Amino acid sequence: MIAGGCKCGAVRYALALDALPLVYCCHCLTCQSWSGSAFSENAPVPEAALSVNGPVIEYLFTNPSGSQSRQRFCATCHARIYNTNSARPGIAMLRAGTLDDSAMIEPRAHIWVKRKQPWVAIAPGAFRCSRKAPRRPSSPRS
Repeated sequence: MIAGGCKCGAVRYALALDALPLVYCCHCLTCQSWSGSAFSENAPVPEAALSVNGPVIEYLFTNPSGSQSRQRFCATCHARIYNTNSARPGIAMLRAGTLDDSAMIEPRAHIWVKRKQPWVAIAPGAFRCSRKAPRRPSSPRS
């Protein structure tokens, strides 16, 4: 079982997946502010595969693009667990550091590398993108 939770243990979740999800690191200034660190580690997972238990609070805001982002936090320790965005229906962006097996993850991609802190070293062979990740060719363009 793939599971995780917040720092205090009040919120726990399970993922109905066969393997740990792929993870990417975002080095944008927004993620640096949200995480209070040099980047955020994110695991896009099907929202339907995520089962969350415990006291969760939500922070809703509208991005400059007009999409709505719903951030979910533990109501007790305020650790950010995941978010959804109206621009990506059906996808939950799980904070990979909340996985019980977070030491087993290996980020496969890094985006917004132009904003990367100079002391951060990216593993050889990891995908890098100067800004946001390109859309997959099969994705609809807006």
